[in-house]
Amino acid sequence: MTAVSLTDRKNAAISRGVAMTTQIYADRAENSEIWDKDGKRYIDFAAGIAVLNTGHRHPKVVAAVKEQLDRFTHTCHQVVPYENYVALAERLNDIVPGNFAKKTIFATTGAEAVENAVKIARAATGRSAIIAFSGGFHGRTFMGMALTGKVVPYKVGFGAMPGDVFHVPFPVELHGITVQNSLDMLEKLFKADVDPGRVAAIIVEPVQGEGGFYPAPTALMRALREICDKHGMLLIADEVQTGFARTGKMFAMQHHDVAPDLMTMAKSLAGGFPLSAVTGRAELMDAPGPGGLGGTYAGNPLSIAAAHAVLDVIAEEGLCERANLLGNRLKQRLAAIRDQVPEIVDIRGPGFMNAVEFQDVTTKLPSAAFAEKVRQKALEKGLILLTCGVYGNVIRFLAPITIQDEVFAEALDILEASILDVRAAA
Repeated sequence: MTAVSLTDRKNAAISRGVAMTTQIYADRAENSEIWDKDGKRYIDFAAGIAVLNTGHRHPKVVAAVKEQLDRFTHTCHQVVPYENYVALAERLNDIVPGNFAKKTIFATTGAEAVENAVKIARAATGRSAIIAFSGGFHGRTFMGMALTGKVVPYKVGFGAMPGDVFHVPFPVELHGITVQNSLDMLEKLFKADVDPGRVAAIIVEPVQGEGGFYPAPTALMRALREICDKHGMLLIADEVQTGFARTGKMFAMQHHDVAPDLMTMAKSLAGGFPLSAVTGRAELMDAPGPGGLGGTYAGNPLSIAAAHAVLDVIAEEGLCERANLLGNRLKQRLAAIRDQVPEIVDIRGPGFMNAVEFQDVTTKLPSAAFAEKVRQKALEKGLILLTCGVYGNVIRFLAPITIQDEVFAEALDILEASILDVRAAA
């Protein structure tokens, strides 16, 4: 079966609303490599959009899931509970930032985690309004879309969003927005649009994911913590994409020494199996009544088993330290060609959550075209990349942190050659 015929079948059978970045149809995968149905090999720098920090089919994850598969696959924890669910909650309560008692719930997707965090915040505060940031991404459910600070493709055509959601600009000095600008706009929001006494929570990604891999400055995080404490709001950290060693620490909030009241997690939590979580202050997590939280598949036994293995692998293989090592090598390689590529306007990101941003050399405006050409050229050479950003002009790097040294070196060669090829053709 060729990729072309599979694409024809896909177009006939699946809604066009499900976009596809590539026309690669996976046949098998191992760690940082994927082979398609025609046997072509690719190096995976997308990792299922940050899901595979521990790589495709990590042996420890596979073994844990196989063992659980032989015991039971589903009971619904809310009907017949199981110890592994409890034990994983205990582990997250221990490692999530914050020197206070915590509790955890499990769901299935990142969007579900965000939805539940909003429910918990509203139940705990008795307030309804939520503040988010431009460029942020929080999911494709209606509340997730409302919180997300990017219209195309996430909101367009879907009508009115849920109310009582407000946005302020995210600080990106490259685009002329400082921390003080953001805080001034937040204060203006309180004066013009919403009483701070009606705000349940502020939600923020410590590093914006879909928005362009812009790290939140520590000054912003500390100011948000102070504002939330002053007005009785909750601070929600969306660590769906940043969590589990990606930024060089277990969680990105640890770069700021600021503890959120609630934290959402998903993606790499279970190494490729669907699982998300909300962990937060115990008294807040207990605000909803029994039955107000949960879901049929929430905390699926196979995913819970995988998550235990993921946490073991991160510790045993020193993935936080390795993320810093790999990220530094990647950023150094890009910096080495920056003088040859005037389109490169920024290279950034903590740990191994890195990005390169491009602009048009004539207009100095963001260049989505250059970024897309680099992505396509790299794909031709066997390297899978993802673009992101409000302007679509950023390439983000999300390779497994377990990537083999020789494969990583090969990927860097392909990346450099692809950028230089596009520059030469410009």
